[in-house]
Amino acid sequence: MPISHRLLAVSVAVMWGLNFIAIHASLEQFPPFLLAALRFAIIAVPTILLVPRPKVPVRWLLGYGLGFGTLQFLFLYWGMAVGMPTGLASLVLQSSAPFTVLLGATLFRERVSPRQLVGLSVATLGLAVVGWSQAQAAAFGPFLLVLAGGFGWAIGNVSSARAKAPNPLHLTLWMSVVPPVPMLALSLVIEGPDAIARSFAPSPQMLPALLGLAYTVLIGTLAGSGVWTWLMAQHPAGVVAPFSMLVPVVGLSASAVLLGEPIEATTAAGAGLVIAGVLWGARRRVTTTRTPEPLIPSPTPTPAPPRSTAGAPRTR
Repeated sequence: MPISHRLLAVSVAVMWGLNFIAIHASLEQFPPFLLAALRFAIIAVPTILLVPRPKVPVRWLLGYGLGFGTLQFLFLYWGMAVGMPTGLASLVLQSSAPFTVLLGATLFRERVSPRQLVGLSVATLGLAVVGWSQAQAAAFGPFLLVLAGGFGWAIGNVSSARAKAPNPLHLTLWMSVVPPVPMLALSLVIEGPDAIARSFAPSPQMLPALLGLAYTVLIGTLAGSGVWTWLMAQHPAGVVAPFSMLVPVVGLSASAVLLGEPIEATTAAGAGLVIAGVLWGARRRVTTTRTPEPLIPSPTPTPAPPRSTAGAPRTR
């Protein structure tokens, strides 16, 4: 992966790390399933009207929309709404990286190099260290919900990688067409019309919630997911996915600064392992073999004179 693509992957990690702060603000006003429906409906309506459907197999478009758009945010928003701390949610969701490598290797026989395996193992160890240091702050139920969201993200990763969309942005936009209907149905059934109506009532949290929603739509979904989908189309899923492990570093840092969530020394050490593992796994060793020039140039052979055919027997 060239350095420019690595920088793009890091920029997506920053966008998505700050995205958790925006989600936290929006959940202060809107119930989780309704919020997920709103997030994608805002994109889906103009997409259907203005953007041509990408020329990819429908199964990969649906897989991307159901995995990345529906399952990931269904369980992420649900887990955060029932008590998962913002920084810890950004960490646990990055279980999508090992899930992606596992799905790519088992279902599509994608090769995992020894360097990638070592880097992913180190980064996963870092996630485990950070998770262990933060586990006392969250119940086991919210943890499992966000973990399920990470698996949904992995399904979306492998689906977008197999789609090979000629225009990744169109694929990202049309992915947003899939989640609104099931999310709105869940909101009506589980959260109820009364909770939906109350969420639109004016309150001090309304403006931060709307700003958070705007960030998740414009930055988290359009910019971040658009670049991520393009990277997935350029490289194997197992090469790109480990960069998502940088998201909890941003998420934990932003949560500590903006929300006052503490970062212990163990958490900082685990974050360092995450960064080291991602950088090591993404690095590709390039070896160039130079053919040595001869010390003495070889003489140019002199062409032999043509043989005379006089007196030679004829071949019938």
